[in-house]
Amino acid sequence: MELTTLDYRVDGAIARVTMKRPDELNTMNKAFWNELIDVFAAIDADMRVRAVIIASTGRHFTAGLDLGMAAASLGGGAPADPGRARESFRRHVKQMQETFNVVDRCRVPVIAVVQGGCIGGGVDFVTACDMRICTENAFFTVQEVNIAIVADVGTLQRIPHLLPQGLIRELAYTGRRFPAAEAKQYGFVNAVTADHEAALAAAEAMAQQIAAKSPLVIAGIKQVLNEGRSQTIEQGLEYVAVWNAGMLQGDDVPNAVKAQMAKQEAVFADLRA
Repeated sequence: MELTTLDYRVDGAIARVTMKRPDELNTMNKAFWNELIDVFAAIDADMRVRAVIIASTGRHFTAGLDLGMAAASLGGGAPADPGRARESFRRHVKQMQETFNVVDRCRVPVIAVVQGGCIGGGVDFVTACDMRICTENAFFTVQEVNIAIVADVGTLQRIPHLLPQGLIRELAYTGRRFPAAEAKQYGFVNAVTADHEAALAAAEAMAQQIAAKSPLVIAGIKQVLNEGRSQTIEQGLEYVAVWNAGMLQGDDVPNAVKAQMAKQEAVFADLRA
């Protein structure tokens, strides 16, 4: 897989995806939107992978959507058929949404490590992740309002599950910076560290802890939590009951109980492709 905007590697049970355009502030150009989909397809196909760490390089996590790409997608002039032009634009937005949908749907937990600015599309990206760890100098900005766009690739749909409504609306309406300390106060980030190296180390420790659990159970927890966002409590309870009735048939529960009783670490097999 040839990548120009991302570095992808797997170390043991941990997949690492790193944005690698620091001189361009890791802006999300046309290649990025396709490459992230390809990388997460590889992750989902690799049964060794039990957790993913998303990271970046340079001073900032990302400055968001490449403005040249944004301008090109909006186009200009008077199209011969405005209806067809708008239908084409809708498909363009849906394709961009899919780039972060694949992160949200990934069968394993995804941890984002944020340093410096996480702006515009960066917020769409990290809200599609399961957990977020950031540095003291990190900040998040729903930038779209500042360039007269309604955020349309995931922030406004996912952030209501992460933050209170009043705060969400303030951030979306004003486009102000949401600094690390405030983000931690509201539980948007799981931890704040002194620097990027410490944030990466914290993500590594979390990923290794997750990777030691039953991958079948971790996949089930993520699936049930994600489905629960659009379900009533009663529907969610029925969903998890059916999930466990179907999935808890193998060796993992006996292995886990035996290890607990022996005060040992259980060892779980990878999922099957």
